[in-house]
Amino acid sequence: MFRRFSNSWQLVQASAAVLRADKELIVFPIISTLGVLLVSATFIVPIALSGRGEQLEQSPLGFLLAFLFYVTTYFVIFFCNAALVGAAMIRLRGGDPTVSDGLKIALGHAGPILGYALLSATVGMVLRAIQERAGFLGRIVVGLIGLAWNVGTFLAVPVLVSEKIGPIGAVKRSVELLKKTWGEQVIGNSGIGLVFGFIIFGAILVGGAVIAAAAVTGSTPAIFAAGGLVVLTVMVLAILNATLSSIYTAAVYLYAAEGATGSMFRPEQIQGAFRAK
Repeated sequence: MFRRFSNSWQLVQASAAVLRADKELIVFPIISTLGVLLVSATFIVPIALSGRGEQLEQSPLGFLLAFLFYVTTYFVIFFCNAALVGAAMIRLRGGDPTVSDGLKIALGHAGPILGYALLSATVGMVLRAIQERAGFLGRIVVGLIGLAWNVGTFLAVPVLVSEKIGPIGAVKRSVELLKKTWGEQVIGNSGIGLVFGFIIFGAILVGGAVIAAAAVTGSTPAIFAAGGLVVLTVMVLAILNATLSSIYTAAVYLYAAEGATGSMFRPEQIQGAFRAK
């Protein structure tokens, strides 16, 4: 476990070196977060104000709204991720990207990104529907299918921004690169997510203690301030995690597709991205 955490920490350091060289890369996850919040408010607030949430839940209109919500949310996330990954690959290849460069890359592939959002929303809705109707074992099977989908599509966004290919082709190409580089049966390592999982868990524990201390004072403003600080800290850590993870994804794609890692990653770090089952 310690060795696994140590390897993951090295990935954090290597990805952070790219971020230090191009601090503007963190703008894309911030835009993504704000975009997802805006999309959520656009869908949820009108439904909540109408008081028809329970009626819509099992209706065709509710299903359509849920699907549109999934598609819009996925598009915002994938678009910003594509911009980040595209800019990161410019840096890994020795260039000096700007926010404008990343946005141009994403805009140039907006059609395939929308198609990939539609595909992902469809898969997500189908798996969710099956999971709601399945028993205990069925939910486990659906969970495994979801895990396989996440692993198989790991390189889909870098493929979309680097190769002239559609969403279905991007998924196939992602699987092809994974098989070619890591073998027929692969499972993802936790990597950067492992490190940030520990950090966020620690932040929540400390934050809980701070909120408890504020509650002892009986001051409502102090309680709200402590709670707001905890939420802000977790959001900042989540954004940083998303940024470094996307940078790492770009490096993994370059290694799988071109055999290069850039100057900030070592080959053995990328080779550990996946392992045999």
